[in-house]
Amino acid sequence: MAARSIFLALTRNCRGQGTLSRSLSSSNASRNEVVVEESHTSQDEEHQDGNGEDDDLKSRIFRLRLPKRSASNVLQKWVSEGRKITTSDLRRISGDLRKSRRYKHALEISEWMVSHGEFELSDSDYAVRIDLMTKVFGVDAAERYFEGLPPTAKTSETYTALLHSYAGAKLIENAEDLYERAKEANLSLSAVTYNEIMTLYMSVGQVEKVPSVIEELKRQNVAPDLFTYNLWISSCAATMDIDEVRTILDEMTRNSGSNECWVRYANVANIYITSGNLMNVESNSLVENEKGITQREWVTYDFLIILYTGLGDKDKVDQIWKSLRMTKQKMTSRNYACILSSYLILGHSGEAGEVIDQWKQSASTEFDISTCNRLLKVFSDAGLMETGKTFRMLLTEKGCDII
Repeated sequence: MAARSIFLALTRNCRGQGTLSRSLSSSNASRNEVVVEESHTSQDEEHQDGNGEDDDLKSRIFRLRLPKRSASNVLQKWVSEGRKITTSDLRRISGDLRKSRRYKHALEISEWMVSHGEFELSDSDYAVRIDLMTKVFGVDAAERYFEGLPPTAKTSETYTALLHSYAGAKLIENAEDLYERAKEANLSLSAVTYNEIMTLYMSVGQVEKVPSVIEELKRQNVAPDLFTYNLWISSCAATMDIDEVRTILDEMTRNSGSNECWVRYANVANIYITSGNLMNVESNSLVENEKGITQREWVTYDFLIILYTGLGDKDKVDQIWKSLRMTKQKMTSRNYACILSSYLILGHSGEAGEVIDQWKQSASTEFDISTCNRLLKVFSDAGLMETGKTFRMLLTEKGCDII
């Protein structure tokens, strides 16, 4: 579970599928035409399925290649043939559709469950529906659906699902308001809820807000998971709070539960690194210059750097940093601050100077003033006057006004 939450990027960038939105907002005549087209197409495909070896419900739905074709028609025809549909069947097919990014068809299955009273929806079903509505219709539609839910359905899972939608759209005020509402509702929140708001703060550069979320999590006696530590450490690295990074690493070592996850995480990371996946940006690996790296994956690699820093493994730190530099993704001041803090923790000031040179040669013009000022102070406190001078020159050349 921990490895999945770290390595699998949540699909945040898939927004509404325009075909469905347009068909629902068009005239009655247009809607009738769409229904007729979908009905004929579905019937043709279903007749083919009936003569095939794989004539099961999932196969029929997956043969609907275009989003405009109706999964509801397939479900209705299946029932009209005297066949049964169970809740577990629908959840399993919906999950497979989501994995294949077939969000419109997955949403139709969710709507089928809602419209047929024999299916009892769980908290997870409501949460999945919020996520699907976000992907198909947008955040506003998901918000309206959430607000229309009965109080009993406004659970930690549905709150977290909408919070995830807000975080994906970087709607800070909406997310913060919802986060406060969730806390006031006296729900039993999990680490996932806190991780969502922290992920948002990391994505918009408000890393200074992460510690307060950690404090609230601990005040509520919620056990942090590996991704919680991931975000917490990355935020400290971004603000150059090296002492706090060491403290967190010590806490992870003492925490038996997270330590097991940490070891597993290190083993998985080691497999990726030693197999060459991280170094080969042309392969179908986690660092890909074609598909891009999500915010969560960037945080993950920041954490990997800090992880191996805590293990004292400079070679692995070097490998991961080299891999990230080989991608075509735009790195921010946070990424550079992370690797700089790692080299300083490891006592390799020479490599810190090399990172500054790489930063200087990059096309990045995005600087977090507070982070840069912290870097200058750290260089000064460590007696690295020449490195600090080089960094100050970099900021001047990039047009960054420092205090």
